[in-house]
Amino acid sequence: MGSGTVSTTPQTIPAADPESPAAARPAAPAQGDTGSLARRMMLIAAGWITILLLLGGVALDRTLTSLITENFDEQLGYMLTGMVGSAEIGPDGEVFFNRPLGDQRFLEPNSGLYWQIRGEGHEDFPSRSLWDRTLETKNDHFDSEPHVFDSTQFEGEALRTMERSIILPGSDTKWMFTVAASREELDRQIANIRAILLYSFLILGVGLLLMAGMQTWYGLFPLRHVRRAIMKMRTTGANRMTEPLPLEVQPLVEELNALLEHTDRQAEEARTHAGNLAHALKTPLTVVMNAATAKAPDLSDTVIREATVMRRQVDHHLARARAVGRRAVGLSRTNVWTSLEAVLRAVERLYDHTRFDLDGDRDAIVSLERQDLDELLGNLIENAAKYGGGSVFVSVGQGDDPKTCEIWIEDDGVGIPASERGRIFDRGARLDTGKPGTGLGLAIVRDVAEIYGGSVELDESEDLGGLLVKLRLPRAAA
Repeated sequence: MGSGTVSTTPQTIPAADPESPAAARPAAPAQGDTGSLARRMMLIAAGWITILLLLGGVALDRTLTSLITENFDEQLGYMLTGMVGSAEIGPDGEVFFNRPLGDQRFLEPNSGLYWQIRGEGHEDFPSRSLWDRTLETKNDHFDSEPHVFDSTQFEGEALRTMERSIILPGSDTKWMFTVAASREELDRQIANIRAILLYSFLILGVGLLLMAGMQTWYGLFPLRHVRRAIMKMRTTGANRMTEPLPLEVQPLVEELNALLEHTDRQAEEARTHAGNLAHALKTPLTVVMNAATAKAPDLSDTVIREATVMRRQVDHHLARARAVGRRAVGLSRTNVWTSLEAVLRAVERLYDHTRFDLDGDRDAIVSLERQDLDELLGNLIENAAKYGGGSVFVSVGQGDDPKTCEIWIEDDGVGIPASERGRIFDRGARLDTGKPGTGLGLAIVRDVAEIYGGSVELDESEDLGGLLVKLRLPRAAA
């Protein structure tokens, strides 16, 4: 069977001078690192810990401050209730207490605890602790419920004041009952609570950061183990990582082992191809060398003949190398119908007397590079047109395996005997030497298909009577 010639343009790469400084320096990495993973985790942990502690501290400070202040106000409320309960109107219309108030501080001047009763048209009735001072109140409103506020009317002494408006039995006067206490005790309690919160949250924050650091160190330990294992592989020549690792890291190790296996397989394929090519070129070169040494009269014919053989071998190995290289790039997706239409347009111009029919699944997608699929289909369809009787039928369908796409190329030629179908895949094998070609078409098809995990099989066409080529290729994942 025939095949088109693949032409290549050689490129000359200058050799590096081993004496130059550039040759002695190691190659620079393509990219620098993106920073420490542990540092990122610690920064995230520190940020969240700081934010949460600040929010929690502020919320707890407000809650505790509010509770302490409410408790302080309740004490003032008890005192104010006691004042109201003990107050009466005397015969002279003035207010008085029918029993003394219980807290001794009301009797001590400037003790920090004060009361006062004020009514319009009456003299103020203050506690002895006020001495010569007066609590400021506003009589232009009526507080049916106790009203609390802070006051700075006494220099150097902040007050917490509660007042309430009362109309006592036997009097039409609106009396303003006021009790006040120094905020010193209240502020001291709030300061103590805040100091405890501050130190507690600092200790908690340091503890959480230490815990995050230990967690980061322990959590990333398997990655350091992977690094040491890779270093061990590089220094000892091992090609697999077999140590048990956590579930989160094990997929990474499995992918790494798969990559190493893929690299080993590619390296072995490259060595095999290089050896095959060297062996294939050795005999033609020896023939040319012997003919040139002996100054044979048919030297030019010998050179042309052996150069053709060498070119055929080079074409074959270049096709395999391209397929292997493109397979290594990643998972490819190619529409079979689009490739078939492009190949048929090219082949129809060469064989304009041949009828081409195309049928089957228009949406079939295979896991091949477009260029390699075009080469496979081009070889098979060109062979069918070249050796057929004028009719070629191509169909696309699903093989026995749902993950496989099967392409049938049939012609109405004389076909190939069953005994010769295995030999026809050998490099350089040709059953019809009367037509031009290198005998590499089916060999290239078989090798490229197998590189991608496919296969090719020859049979007899039941409809056209000629050769039937069954090309099976892996379908691309949905």
